[in-house]
Amino acid sequence: MPELETANTTTESAAKGRYFVRFTREQRYMHAVLFTTFLGLAATGLVMRFSESFWARKFAAGVGGFGAILFFHKLCAIVLTIAFLIHVKEVFQRGLFRREKGIFWGSTSMVANWKDVKDLFNHMRWFLGLGPKPQFERYAYWEKFDYWAVFWGMIIIGFSGYAMWFAPFFAHFLPGWALNAVLIIHSEEGLLAILFIFAIHFVNTHLRPDSFPMDMVIFTGGESEDEFKHKRPLEYQRMLSEGKAESRLGIAPPLWLLNFSKVVGSIAIFIGLTLLVLTLTAYFH
Repeated sequence: MPELETANTTTESAAKGRYFVRFTREQRYMHAVLFTTFLGLAATGLVMRFSESFWARKFAAGVGGFGAILFFHKLCAIVLTIAFLIHVKEVFQRGLFRREKGIFWGSTSMVANWKDVKDLFNHMRWFLGLGPKPQFERYAYWEKFDYWAVFWGMIIIGFSGYAMWFAPFFAHFLPGWALNAVLIIHSEEGLLAILFIFAIHFVNTHLRPDSFPMDMVIFTGGESEDEFKHKRPLEYQRMLSEGKAESRLGIAPPLWLLNFSKVVGSIAIFIGLTLLVLTLTAYFH
């Protein structure tokens, strides 16, 4: 389970308070591969999508031309596909073969349930000042939406991209009009995914008041007890009632990891927001 080193009541952790593991090392690495390849796909895809724009031509010229842009786009696609397949394999291994509870259903699952519907409704009421803020479990409804959006993107954007890449092969199974359609599907769905990640995901995850200017937990893997109780009160209460607090304890993130995470996260957010501005400028120009 948790990959952060287990805390054995050290002087340092006692001074700084208790920290709890939220994401394992493997999950953090997978997220790093995900956002790195996505940024690569977004940057190269937008350059090809708006190839007539001044900034796109300059960017392409700086890396060796549009041929190089296409090469890096395909490279990022391959790496992302491999990472996605590894994740799917792990999910089914844990859920079907190891029989781990909570993978496909329950409070720790990424599968949406009735509570998520109520949380969404109550969250809207809270935004309007009509009710209290809902309390969230391990994953909030918007995080589950983000998670399944990756599956949608891999199926729709990924398939259409590979269909264009290996058009002679897919021509044996798809009619000519379908091969023409995948170009539009890939372009428009890719643009939609980019706009969603940069305009919605970044805001919900990093720029909202609870986390501004950045939510560090996906980079460090753990969060303080106070932060845990504030953001995930139901998960915290469940963990205590089930007697699992000790198994979730971890050490406070070292200073170098915090600084490194801030630099990497800031660069990612800066690139994302820059691409968002360039996209909107090129699209509406």
